[in-house]
Amino acid sequence: MNAAQMAAALKDKFGDVVSAASEFRGEQTVQVRLDALKALLGYCRDELNFDCLLDVSSVDHQGETPRFEMVYELYGYGHHQHLRIKARVGEDAAAPSVADLWATADWHEREVWDMMGIRFDGHPDLRRILMWEGYPFFPLRKEFPLAGKPSDLPEVGFSRPAPMADGPFVTSAGATDTVDREPRAKPAR
Repeated sequence: MNAAQMAAALKDKFGDVVSAASEFRGEQTVQVRLDALKALLGYCRDELNFDCLLDVSSVDHQGETPRFEMVYELYGYGHHQHLRIKARVGEDAAAPSVADLWATADWHEREVWDMMGIRFDGHPDLRRILMWEGYPFFPLRKEFPLAGKPSDLPEVGFSRPAPMADGPFVTSAGATDTVDREPRAKPAR
């Protein structure tokens, strides 16, 4: 069974909770209601043999309701098929955690929480993974300014200019071999 047939099988099995199944550039995407997301993903793992969760990401559709969209990228090592599952999530709603289905979802969901502010019901340890605890913003939301928000933290990463001469990444362009091109590879004289 290929990914298109699997998407059709999901539409047949789950009926009205699957609002759309589409193909774009050879990739299959299934749009599902949030309340049926976990059951559908469990079916994908157990019955359709999608044993690998490649990625969990989110999209901010600012100005639309529901605002956010969860995106799950599935892959089956046995049948070598890829399937994308999408579900819309409101600002005050939470998506179900799938960390019990695929262990890798643990970190992916923490990143989505940290960057977008989407909560996951049933997550074993939902805390920030990139920003510090207590950070009041979600940097990947569309209303977050490109220049960032003011902070009381010192700019320790840019406290003095980075050294350029004789640094670890200095090379001599146009040299014929590695010894001439990379100063670190030159023997001491």
